[in-house]
Amino acid sequence: MKIPTMAELRAEGKTADVLFFVGCAGSFDQRAQKITIAFTKILHKVGINYAILGKEEVCNGDPARRAGNEFLFQMMAHQLIDTLNGYGVKKIVTTCPHCFNTLKNEYPALGGHYEVMHHATFLQGLIDEGKIRMKEKGTFKGKKITYHDSCYLGRANNIYEAPRAVLKALDVELVEMKRCGSRSFCCGAGGAQVFKEEEHGKVRVNVNRTREALDTGACVLASNCPYCMTMLIDGVKGNNGEEQMDVLDIAEMVAESME
Repeated sequence: MKIPTMAELRAEGKTADVLFFVGCAGSFDQRAQKITIAFTKILHKVGINYAILGKEEVCNGDPARRAGNEFLFQMMAHQLIDTLNGYGVKKIVTTCPHCFNTLKNEYPALGGHYEVMHHATFLQGLIDEGKIRMKEKGTFKGKKITYHDSCYLGRANNIYEAPRAVLKALDVELVEMKRCGSRSFCCGAGGAQVFKEEEHGKVRVNVNRTREALDTGACVLASNCPYCMTMLIDGVKGNNGEEQMDVLDIAEMVAESME
């Protein structure tokens, strides 16, 4: 696929309706790169006029702020805001709830005012508009699926129905874990914990969470966050559940099921 950058479009005298902010995980983590590819395939199929920043994209600073380095966060944020404002960006979509939360809720105080959407909401919109149509006999039709509410999409931004609506459009059997929605349980990666060894305890947070997922009897654990993806895959392995359950992002599931 030829994925346009904002700089290339400007050189041609064009602009993009949507900026896809890929994020650090989506750019560099091998597993999360698959989510990025799946989402761009959807954008191409639907014909969305979008672009990425490419080499001009820098981390939005979320991990730095969560780890307590406010100075570094502000440096990163101002650098990115200058780039976004320089291109006149109005609408941003991201596959990471951490990027989504920071760009949407924390950048306005620093001069970054954008319409920011998480890909769950974006995909739901495309499905509702009829732009995404599923195969009659899709890959996941009738399969038992459970869904993990990430902290920054759920409790931080109150987005619970959009990802479930996307999954239901796949005609799956959605089974909820004991702790779900506003009572969901963290995967263990938030607050920059993904970058450090956890404190001593009896059970790792991600092993605890994926035990709940495995108990549902689902064959797929659906995620919407690259941080969660890493922790949940490790948690499934920690519970010896690789043969029972796959961990997939909702974008991967849609890309595999759409006409």
